[in-house]
Amino acid sequence: MTSDEFVNSPQSSSPASSTNTEGKAANLDQLQRQEADLKRRIADLQASYDRLIKEQLQQAQVDINQLVKRSLSDLEQRQRSLQLEIEKLERRRDRIQAEMRTSFAGVSQDLAIRVQGFKEYLVGSLQDLAAAAEQLELAPPTPAAAEPPAPEPAPPPKTQPTADFAAGRFQSQTERIRDLLDQYRMRPDYYGPVWQLRRTFEPLHAERVANWFFTQGGRGALKSMSSRLQNVLVASAAISILHTLYGNRLHTLILANTPERLGEWRRGLQDCLGVSRADFGTGRGIVLFEAPDPLAQRAERLVESDRLPLIIIDESEDKVSLSLLRFPLWLAFAPDPMNPSSEYDYY
Repeated sequence: MTSDEFVNSPQSSSPASSTNTEGKAANLDQLQRQEADLKRRIADLQASYDRLIKEQLQQAQVDINQLVKRSLSDLEQRQRSLQLEIEKLERRRDRIQAEMRTSFAGVSQDLAIRVQGFKEYLVGSLQDLAAAAEQLELAPPTPAAAEPPAPEPAPPPKTQPTADFAAGRFQSQTERIRDLLDQYRMRPDYYGPVWQLRRTFEPLHAERVANWFFTQGGRGALKSMSSRLQNVLVASAAISILHTLYGNRLHTLILANTPERLGEWRRGLQDCLGVSRADFGTGRGIVLFEAPDPLAQRAERLVESDRLPLIIIDESEDKVSLSLLRFPLWLAFAPDPMNPSSEYDYY
C-alpha cells in the first residue's frame, strides 16, 4: 500500500476527526452555558434596575406629597394669619370711622355743621366781647360802690382765684384761655406734654368750653354731646386749661355711677391728656368716684389744704347732690332735653 492510500484511507482519519468534533461540542456547550448565565445575570440586573427605578419613583412621589402637604400647611397658616391681620385692620378701621363720625373730625363730617359751629363760636365770642366792653365802661363810675359788697364773699377766700371767669374780670386769664382754645382748635399737638389736649378740637367743642368759662364762671352744666367720648373731650379741654393756669394745685374729681363708665372716663382722659394710670388715685391729679358723698369729703379736704378741686359729673347721674354745687369749680353734663334718657334732679 502506498503512502497516499494510507493517508486517504478512512481507517486512518477517523479517530482525529471525532476528537475535534467532541472538543467543538464541549466548547459550544460551555459557550451556551455562559450565554445563558449572562442572559440570566442581565435579566437579574434589569429586574434590579426596574425595581430601583420603581422604588425611587415611589420615594420621590412620597417626598413630593410630603412637600406639597407642608407647603399647603404653611400656606393655610399664612392665610389664617393674614385673615386675622385683615380682621384686626378692619376692626381698627371701623373704630377709626366710628370715632371720626362721633368726634366731628372725619372727612365724612358735614361741612355745613362745621361752618355752623364756627359761626356760633364767633357769635359767642362777639357777645363775650360786647359784655366785656359794657363792663369796662361801667367799671370807672363804680369803684367805690364795689368796696362795700367785698365782705359778703369773704367766707370762701381760697376759692377766689377760680370763682370768677367773666370776660370783664381777670383779663389776663381770659386772653390766656382764649389763646389756649384757639391753639387746641387750630394747632393741635397730638404728641404734646402731659395734661395738654392731644385730640382734634372742633369749634363746637371750643364753644362749649368757652361758655363754661366765660358765661357760667366755671360752675354749671353743659348739654351732653353725642357720646361719652365727646363729653370726655370737652372736659379734657377744661382740665388742660385749668392745669395750665394752676398747675398741680388742680385736682379733678369725676363722678359716675358704674365702674364701666368710670373706666371709659379713665381711658378717655388718658387718650386726650396723655396721662397714665399713675395719675389716677387718692393724692394724684385725677380721682374717680361712684358716689357723691366721698367725692364731697375729698373736695373739702382739698380746699382745706389750699388745693383746687374740679368736679366733673357724668350725664348718667340723674340726681346731683347739692353738696357738690358749693365748690368753686364743677362741670356737669346734662342729658339732651330733645332726647332725655333720665330725669336730671337735685336733692
